[in-house]
Amino acid sequence: MKKISIESSFFTENRKKLSALMMADSAAVINSNDILPSNADGTVKFIQNSDLFYLTGIEQEETILMLNPGSRNEDLREVLFIRDYNQDLEVWEGKKLSPAVASEISGIKTVYELSRFEDALHDTMCSVTNIYLNTNDHDRSKNEVESRDLRFINYCKKYYPLHSYHRLSPLIYGLRTIKSKTEIDLLQKACDITGDGFRRLLKFVKPGVMEYEVQAELAHEFIKQGTGFADYEPIIASGENACFLHYIKNDDPCNDGDILLLDIAAGWANYNADMTRSIPVNGKFTGRQKDVYNAVLRAMRGTIKEMKPGLSVRDIIMITRELIAKELVDLKLVKPSDVKDVKQKSAEFKKYYPHDVSHFL
Repeated sequence: MKKISIESSFFTENRKKLSALMMADSAAVINSNDILPSNADGTVKFIQNSDLFYLTGIEQEETILMLNPGSRNEDLREVLFIRDYNQDLEVWEGKKLSPAVASEISGIKTVYELSRFEDALHDTMCSVTNIYLNTNDHDRSKNEVESRDLRFINYCKKYYPLHSYHRLSPLIYGLRTIKSKTEIDLLQKACDITGDGFRRLLKFVKPGVMEYEVQAELAHEFIKQGTGFADYEPIIASGENACFLHYIKNDDPCNDGDILLLDIAAGWANYNADMTRSIPVNGKFTGRQKDVYNAVLRAMRGTIKEMKPGLSVRDIIMITRELIAKELVDLKLVKPSDVKDVKQKSAEFKKYYPHDVSHFL
């Protein structure tokens, strides 16, 4: 895909902000994601750890960032480790980052090959008491597959059991929630490309086309612009498939009279858009379809109208539930008693609104 350059000052500033949040006498270690196996000698497409990319801009596997803001040696306050040069590997996979190129991308002056990491880690462990380690802290993530981060946590606790260990995620998630001008521009680019893809498929969709053909139209537009789908599987769901929240088979026909649900987006430089739209396959809503579509549209616009700085995600969720509850009653899908308490969804409420509104980009 297209090579997208982000100024190294962006990553330098992100590390500076994180270091300022770390307690005294501490260091932090952030690992790249693993390359996951598929079958035989195959692998799944590599996706970089978002936290590591936010701090370094490095998209290569087997990369480690070590921060030690209080080090007496200024050159060791930020150290980046990349894969050792391997001529045989280069024949198969192409060129990997050199220390000079990795330094240029990240803005980190000290870049070592990965073979030096254990010695550098030992030196750091002997100079600090507190260690921040990264984890994928998400309420729907079960971490059933042991990640590189989890293996490293076990390694540290085995060989350095008396250090005080801390979660890095509360610090870095707080930073990543507030987007910089650079990030907003990258997200806007992803949104613009997504919009181009949507306008393309509007001209294509008609009764008889397959869901995967719609996906192909989007892929054509995204790849033509030098990118691909965002880091989640596209949902292209016609008819009853639209009732499954995370339907990703995309292998059924789009029939006359169906509504086609789209939950799709492009990514740009590891920043992902996210767009959901519902369109009539034949180009025209039935009366009932139009009523339901407009009910959701009013709820969306009503939510946007109420959004302002200072509200929590929970506040926004409650606003939307109230709006959806009214629309469901007006559509005669539920009784007023079914949606009397929006804080605790009834079974009837969940039947038509099983999820909630919004998530971060």
